Amino acid sequence: MATIAPTARPLVKVRGVSHSYGRSGATGQVLENVDLTLDEYEIVGLLGRSGSGKSTLLRSIAGLIRPSEGEVVLLPDASGRAPSVSMVFQTFALFPWLTVLQNVELGLEAQRVPPAERRTRALAAIDLIGLDGFENAYPKELSGGMRQRVGLARAIVVNPSLLLMDEPFSALDVLTAETLRTDLLDLWSEGRMPIKSILIVTHNIEEAVLMCDRILVFSSNPGRVAAEITVDLPQPRDRLDPPFRALVDAIYAQMTARPVALPGKDGLFPGTGITMSLPIVSTNAMAGLIEEVDAAPFNGNASMAELADSLQLEIDELFPIAETLQLMRFADLSGGDVKLTPASRQYANADVDRRKAIFAQALLAHVPLAQHIRRILDDRSSHEAPARRFRDELEDHMSEDYADQTLRAVTHWGRYAEVFAYDEDRDLFSLDNPM
Repeated sequence: MATIAPTARPLVKVRGVSHSYGRSGATGQVLENVDLTLDEYEIVGLLGRSGSGKSTLLRSIAGLIRPSEGEVVLLPDASGRAPSVSMVFQTFALFPWLTVLQNVELGLEAQRVPPAERRTRALAAIDLIGLDGFENAYPKELSGGMRQRVGLARAIVVNPSLLLMDEPFSALDVLTAETLRTDLLDLWSEGRMPIKSILIVTHNIEEAVLMCDRILVFSSNPGRVAAEITVDLPQPRDRLDPPFRALVDAIYAQMTARPVALPGKDGLFPGTGITMSLPIVSTNAMAGLIEEVDAAPFNGNASMAELADSLQLEIDELFPIAETLQLMRFADLSGGDVKLTPASRQYANADVDRRKAIFAQALLAHVPLAQHIRRILDDRSSHEAPARRFRDELEDHMSEDYADQTLRAVTHWGRYAEVFAYDEDRDLFSLDNPM
């Protein structure tokens, strides 16, 4: 891979960008005061979980949305020409009624490139990304990897200075994604693409270390640049090399560190008390992670990187499970490791009824909303309460979507633990199946 030369010029400057959706407040703000400079001859990764504002920032740079605050400046080159931008999406975004050639030609057609030149450039791009012979095929005839190659050809055929990639490999199977990543890096390092810089959104830590010269780690609620990491490893990179593994472990440690912030402003789960916003994590997923860490070779203490490898989970899947276990005092997260507490080790070796009892005790002790629902049910002579009551309380402090998600999460956990029952048809909590 090419490295940043001393004469490399900045292509993009992002200055104080913030962005909010819907009503104001912490849950509506997805980006807060983000600064970023993107130079020529580098691949930069935006790494973080879903909801940390990475894709919003990417779309702001592409000009698809206007940020609520701040600015995105595309800097002219030595000739005074502003850089051009192309984007590759996660979901391919191909027109199913057009052939491969016609899909690739779309951007050139929009630029009013003459038909003969358009065809020549499109064919060259198709050949470059390894789809020669499939020019007349339709998207339905192609595999996922081949369709993403078409998306890449469509992006590079317009000769962009900057290539934006929004989780371009996440919809692909592991082997296909690895092949496409390698091919893209080869094209980049050999200088066979007109692109001067690549900005890629990912929530795969190994992918970021494998591809990028710099990694910007985003926190959530709202999205901010929590850390900037320079990757000095030479290309091609080997996932099994100790320096590679050490950097991956260091990033896991960075992303699992407890942030220092004002209460309710940032953290594992934003909000305080009953208004803590919770993720939907199934009890089966929690039990599975406890069992995995409890068993050999981990024996109660595992690194997040090793767990991600053994369970084939990305950070969007692994982190919410581990952090929910920490919330309920079933695990401690420190330095990128998951260490089970005595309660969770008891849970791992208990029968079904004992597991429910251990979970119920943790739920009522450490999840304020579960405590609140149970207390209301205990205090009422009917031992019933409409779910709307609790939903309204949550919506006073968070968006409707977050309120619904939080209540659904606690409902699932409470039903499993038999702390309370829920009738979906009546949208009603009760003690029909009390502890």
